[in-house]
Amino acid sequence: MTEPRFRPVKSADRVLAILQWLAASGRPRTLSEISRELDIPVSSLHAILRTMQRRGWLETDETGIRFGIGVEALRVGSSYARSDDVLVRAEPVLDRLAEETGETVHYGRLDGEHIVYLAKRDSHHSLRIHSAIGRRIPAHAAALGKAILARRSDAEIRAILGDALPALTKRTRTSVDRLLRDLAKARKLGYATEREESDQGLGCVAVAVPDRSPPRDAISVAVPTARLSAARVEELADLLMRCQTVLCERLALPSPSPSSEPGFLRDLD
Repeated sequence: MTEPRFRPVKSADRVLAILQWLAASGRPRTLSEISRELDIPVSSLHAILRTMQRRGWLETDETGIRFGIGVEALRVGSSYARSDDVLVRAEPVLDRLAEETGETVHYGRLDGEHIVYLAKRDSHHSLRIHSAIGRRIPAHAAALGKAILARRSDAEIRAILGDALPALTKRTRTSVDRLLRDLAKARKLGYATEREESDQGLGCVAVAVPDRSPPRDAISVAVPTARLSAARVEELADLLMRCQTVLCERLALPSPSPSSEPGFLRDLD
C-alpha cells in the first residue's frame, strides 16, 4: 500500500522557516525583509511573529521593528546537547584535549551535506578561531566532515554531497573526485585534515567518533596556519586518535585504533 504524500502544516512550516532563516541570518530582520525572503504575506506574518515573540522564541531590538532569535530558542536548543549521551560523555575529553593543546576544539555532527558544531572549547591564544555552537558549514570543506565522510563508501559520499561542491575559499575542494582522494588518504591515516578550505588562515585535524556505523560525529582541533607545521599536524593527530580510543572505552565500543599508552587522557574517570 502506497503511503500518502506528506503535506506539511502551513503555519508550523512557516514558524520553523522563520526560526531557521533568522538563525542563519545572524542579525535581527524587519517584517518586510522576512516576508520578502520567505514569501509569507505580511498580513499573516505579523501575527506569527508577535505570537513567537510572546512565547519567547523571538525578540525585538530597541526599535521594536526588527526580529531576532529569542531566549526560548536557546533553552530548547541547549536541551538537545544535554540529552545527547555521546556528547555528554565526550565533554571531559574535549576539556582535556583543549587544555593539552591550547587550541580550539570542536565537536561536530553530520546533518545532510553540512556539519553542525555541537560543542566548542576556545583556544588559550590571543590569535584564535572565531566560530560558534550551531554554526553549519559544508561537510566537504571541514576536517570534521572529511573524518565522518571517510567512513562511508564513495557511492554514499556522492549521494550525500551531490555533484556541486560550493567553494568557501580558493582552497576548497570543489571536485568530488579530488575530495575522494583526500578521503582515501584519511581512511589510510585514521584522521582527516584541511588547510584553508573552510576559512582563510585556518587549518584543522579531525577524527570520527565511532558511536554508530557509519559515524555521524567527529572531534577536531582548529589551529591558525601561522602555527600549524607538519610536525604539529602529526602531534595533534596522535592526540585526537588517543581521544578517539578513550571515548570508545567510555562508550563501551570497540576501538578503531590500538590502545594508547597511559597519558593525559587516561585519568579522566
